[in-house]
Amino acid sequence: MKSLKMIVALLSLQLSCICAPISAAEPLRFAYQNRIGDAVSIIALAEGFFAAEGVQVKGMLFNNGPACAEALYTGAVDIATMGDTTALAVVSRDPSMRILASHGAGEHRHRIIVAKNSPLRTLADLKGKLVGIKKGTSTHGGFLALLAANGLQTADIQLVDLSPDILPEALSAGSLDAFVASEPTPSVAETRGGRELGTLGGLGNDYPLLIVAKSIVLQMRETELVAFFRALRRAERFIRENPAETAAILGKEDRLSAELARKAMTRHSYSLRLDDTVLKSLAQTARFLHGQHKISQLPDLKAVVSTRLLEISALPKK
Repeated sequence: MKSLKMIVALLSLQLSCICAPISAAEPLRFAYQNRIGDAVSIIALAEGFFAAEGVQVKGMLFNNGPACAEALYTGAVDIATMGDTTALAVVSRDPSMRILASHGAGEHRHRIIVAKNSPLRTLADLKGKLVGIKKGTSTHGGFLALLAANGLQTADIQLVDLSPDILPEALSAGSLDAFVASEPTPSVAETRGGRELGTLGGLGNDYPLLIVAKSIVLQMRETELVAFFRALRRAERFIRENPAETAAILGKEDRLSAELARKAMTRHSYSLRLDDTVLKSLAQTARFLHGQHKISQLPDLKAVVSTRLLEISALPKK
């Protein structure tokens, strides 16, 4: 009889665990990046804004967008940040993914860096050279577009797929002739004898940084995600009102001086939006990537873009 009561008790416990909403027990798992462009995410975590809005968030740090995307694919995280090229590849590969917002952008946030004493002076000088880049990133997509706009072919340059963290060291060691990356990698390299050859600007693209999640997560955890977005809005205001303090926090995160972090920040804008400018930029990049056979099909942006969380989180709390 005791055994039967124990079995019943165990079954009741299991049923209560199964029936309990996942969101009540587990924090939102958030993949973000140690990049200057991810300032909104970094500040929201550093300043405790998620907790202040009543949502549990477990920040999971990565150093590039494709790594965040892979974590999202596998279900290791619930929501993630990534650049435009990566986000478009994500929604092209899996239409259940949703682009929820841009949280940052910057036409000149991607830069081409060479050694200070390098004879390379122009984009054309990169022909036949070893150029480091993290493939699949917004930087990669932007660099391909820059080459095409200047009549150069990808085959003209030897692209080496490397993590952003090791690009400055590889350049200073002479293993690369140049590299292309987003901040803070170029600024780090400049402290180690690198110099700017150029940026990826001038193509009519401000390279939006995006927040992406699966549609099932939006359905199951909307209340938490609204609070999540309210916290990001607080971080956006903090950055605008406290640039020096923000630079100090980002510098600590990226192992830069506050002065260098502040300089890198000037190449970015930080705002939560998903307006016509962002959508036109995404459509332009999608067409280019499809034409370059980097994505198998053009994503239906009307279907994969959702502004609901942006709109709700902008409303006054009830």
